[in-house]
Amino acid sequence: MYGFTTTLKNIPFDEAVQKTMDALKAEGFGVLSDIDIQQAMKAKLGLDMLPYRILGACNPPLAHQALQAAPDIGLLLPCNVTVRQASPDSVVVGFLDPQVMVALVEGAGIQAVSDAAEERLRRACASLGGSEAQAV
Repeated sequence: MYGFTTTLKNIPFDEAVQKTMDALKAEGFGVLSDIDIQQAMKAKLGLDMLPYRILGACNPPLAHQALQAAPDIGLLLPCNVTVRQASPDSVVVGFLDPQVMVALVEGAGIQAVSDAAEERLRRACASLGGSEAQAV
């Protein structure tokens, strides 16, 4: 598994994005990047698709600890969070599981950083009030 999701019902997409950003902020994460996949697919391929955003979330103290433990871990940062319209009445919010880093990177201190990041991201996920988190 590489992540976990929650499904929000009867909420407008833009509100779900803002709610997700607020939940991340409450756990010490800022959003460094915001990629609008729907817009990119339309512009680059002429394809229409449902709204889909990828938020690059970063908790600076945790990122610093990870970079100190394994300088090349930047290849795995930031923690991606997806917000996608699944149907007219549901938005799925997905979180990359930081434990994926542990499987890919060796270095003292990585496990502790992954544990702390996972704990915070799971709290952010739960605070959205959607369905129980599902593993993906």
